[in-house]
Amino acid sequence: MHSQDFQRIALNPVAEGVARRSLLWFPAVVRALGQDTSPPFGAMVGDVSAASALVWSRASAPGALSVEWSTREDFRDSRKQTGAFATPESGLTAKLPLAGLPPDQTIFYRARFGSGEPTQGRFRTAPAGHRSVRLLWSGDMVGQGWGIRLGQDGIPIFDAMRRREPDFFLHSGDTIYADSPVPAEVTLADGTPWKNLTTEAKSKVAETLDEFRGNYLYNLQDAAVRRFNQEVPQIWQWDDHEVTNNWSPGKDLRDDARYREKDIRRLVERGRRAFLEHAPIPSLPHGRIYRRVSYGPLLDVFVIDMRTFRGANDANRQTSLQPFLGNQQVRWLARDLARSTAAWKIIAADMPLGLIVGDGKDADGQPRFENSANGDGPALGRELEIARLLASMKRSRVRNVVWLTADVHYTAAHHYHPDRARFRDFDPFWEFVSGPLNAGTFGPGATDNTFGIDVVFQKAPPRGQSNLPPSAGLQFFGEVEIEGRSRTMSVTLRDSAGTSLFTRELQPAS
Repeated sequence: MHSQDFQRIALNPVAEGVARRSLLWFPAVVRALGQDTSPPFGAMVGDVSAASALVWSRASAPGALSVEWSTREDFRDSRKQTGAFATPESGLTAKLPLAGLPPDQTIFYRARFGSGEPTQGRFRTAPAGHRSVRLLWSGDMVGQGWGIRLGQDGIPIFDAMRRREPDFFLHSGDTIYADSPVPAEVTLADGTPWKNLTTEAKSKVAETLDEFRGNYLYNLQDAAVRRFNQEVPQIWQWDDHEVTNNWSPGKDLRDDARYREKDIRRLVERGRRAFLEHAPIPSLPHGRIYRRVSYGPLLDVFVIDMRTFRGANDANRQTSLQPFLGNQQVRWLARDLARSTAAWKIIAADMPLGLIVGDGKDADGQPRFENSANGDGPALGRELEIARLLASMKRSRVRNVVWLTADVHYTAAHHYHPDRARFRDFDPFWEFVSGPLNAGTFGPGATDNTFGIDVVFQKAPPRGQSNLPPSAGLQFFGEVEIEGRSRTMSVTLRDSAGTSLFTRELQPAS
């Protein structure tokens, strides 16, 4: 199968058919209006701008979602918006866009289905002026068997992040681990048990649509996650574990006894549909995930998709360009970066550029690679696409670009410079890595000198140790603060308690 054919399947997980069939459920929705369909998993707010936001929630039965919002906590002079429906076709999820919001205001909202009890929350809209902005980012949620631990009041890192009072949170991918079952108990190195909350959906790898959906609902059973969602708007992207580890069009599951479903195309279709149902992101053409989120004059966030458009994972040493982001996405990214007038541009990537992430070996014994990095040397294979993007940014004089990512299960600060690089047609830039949120800790990874990476800081498990539990304290999130008057960006890497590990202050170029 050609990669274009695979992308068409991945990009459109029966979305049009779902929309048509949802109309058949309208009578059931109407009948449910008088029933208690209160949201059992709370609500989330996503992709906030100065005038708009999107509210996501899930009902306990088919119902119509309404959102009442106000700039006053007592909801005096509130407004109400309707028009979204939770149906079996949508996994009982619903998304309602809010429009006409005032800029730079705290918005209080109540989300409810039918006549059910509301879920209350709040968020702040993006500024129209130059007030300071604070955002957090991380990724990798409930991986390697480390689930919601019984006996504690939620996953601790979410309370630590909430206490930082960010304007928004960037979820950098691996929002679930569909390929990572959660056992009832794991024995820690000191012999004590880690006891997990368990569900049927997390008892095996996800293959059916309902099993993929169940992975998202599992995470929402955590009390700290729901508290976080209630107060912090989010920007989501995806990576591989929303489907299965290191998936690409060439993923071969024939020897993986965990899977009865061996067709990676079907797993991608189901995994993508479940992600789009449960992520607080707007509906974009053809189920697109990459997008630009503008957060006032100080910041544009460019959310990229490093998964959908790639070719098969292989040795990645071709002298011709190999698809990774894909032509359409690269053109969009280069164009919109050049057009952006924001003081800072964040590229939200789901994988780092200069760390080598392996994917086993092919039939000839040659190593396969998961991301663009393929070892020291000139730009080859997927790296040629990254090189083309970086060169375009230099030609267009795009300034003040910072890359944020997760994926590798430790935290690091990387500086890229053409003076150290094999490919040199680009301007220097920073990349900051953080995570995991609640998964095993690994690393550090080997580096690739193609784009002149310098590891300025990293914190990872001691040498020889891997898959450390969240209780080891090596879970991480990052924080970005842009000061309103000076436009100075400060990037801080923090541990699961919120303790600062490293800070870098960046001055904007004129």
